[in-house]
Amino acid sequence: MDIEELKRERLAHLNKAREIVDNAEKENRDLTDEERESFNECNNQSDSIEARVKREEELNRRHGVFASPGPKTGRPVPTPFVGMSDKEIEGYSLMRAIRAAASGDWQEAGLELAASHSVEKIMGRNPRGFFVPMDWMRRQQPLTPEQRDLLKGTAALGGYAVGTDVLGASFIDRLVNKMVMAQAGVTYLTGLVGDVAIPRLATGVTSYWVAENNAPTEGTQAFEQVTLSPKANAAYIDISRKLLQQASLDVENMVRNDIARSIALALDKAILLGAGTNEPTGLKNTTGLTDCSGTNGEAISWAEIIQLETTVATANADLGRLAYIANPTLRGSMKSTLITATYGDRMIWDQGSPATPVNGYPCHITAQIAANYTKGSGSALSHIFFGNWADIIVGSWGSLDVLVDPYSGGTAGTVRVIAFNDVDVAVRHPAGFAFGYYS
Repeated sequence: MDIEELKRERLAHLNKAREIVDNAEKENRDLTDEERESFNECNNQSDSIEARVKREEELNRRHGVFASPGPKTGRPVPTPFVGMSDKEIEGYSLMRAIRAAASGDWQEAGLELAASHSVEKIMGRNPRGFFVPMDWMRRQQPLTPEQRDLLKGTAALGGYAVGTDVLGASFIDRLVNKMVMAQAGVTYLTGLVGDVAIPRLATGVTSYWVAENNAPTEGTQAFEQVTLSPKANAAYIDISRKLLQQASLDVENMVRNDIARSIALALDKAILLGAGTNEPTGLKNTTGLTDCSGTNGEAISWAEIIQLETTVATANADLGRLAYIANPTLRGSMKSTLITATYGDRMIWDQGSPATPVNGYPCHITAQIAANYTKGSGSALSHIFFGNWADIIVGSWGSLDVLVDPYSGGTAGTVRVIAFNDVDVAVRHPAGFAFGYYS
């Protein structure tokens, strides 16, 4: 039997185990002794086949034979996708995995445990708790923010999520800070393994005009590297034990969204403002970024906008995904500031061009940029950034790593779920950005 046949046989055992558990859950009962015996047998068979697959793959590797058919070139790159079928993805339950991790009993979460093991092998590292496969993550609803305590019995904190008549589709998502980095066009690298060095050209070759039959002057290119290394970003949520056991499928999606979007919001902030200590070094703190504002900051004006754009153009970087990023305070200032002090003139923020409101460029707004910065004697200042956002690289190492802590909230009857995502940020061409302190 070849490797592909072994994998299909293993999948059949996992599907049978899932069917046994699903049937019991539909009837709201525990497994019978016979079902539990059959379930354990399926898992044992799956583990046995998995061991055989590993042996075959190791033999193929040693003999220089690739395990899967088809020509290959170069070195295979691991990805956080494990090749789950549509049926497996539909049968995967984050809440089931959380319950299993909280109790330490994975008998009823065989699929979730197998998926975590698969991610672990692909990524070559152990999880803090369990891995959530990217196959399932991509099939769920988009990424949600902040910490939220879900408590049965308190309507505003999750009580409405319990019961047989709850329709998850009727949930109204909370108002949250917008995630602007994806809109601005930063470059994402996913499925990374180990540190990643990305070359950048520091000094280009000089061109010369030469006479006929004369040799040109030799030019030399100088290269630098920007390095991405994983930094752990974490978010947590406390879930009541009663809600963990009784919540509908839609609550599962909401819990997942809360954790994932919280991580995404933290990453958004780190891309702009990360200090570099136990977190990525963000654009503001990257060496080579030009501050265009004066000693004490500036009141935003048309001249300041022109200076930001001119600074980037002078560095030959005014190309690509050019855009502004600012906060609501500066947007308000630009909407109320004339381009010139002439009656009837246009405001800096052109409300007639909503897609490109600032001198013909997009301007993305996020409340994650504070409005209380100080510079010199200036206070209550905000940042505005301008540049080619495709020159910011965001690296991601694998899937979400979920750690379930059943002890921290023991006296309150809650389970803490902590999700980790390993990411980093690098700016390829800092001279291609400009910013300042403005009011």
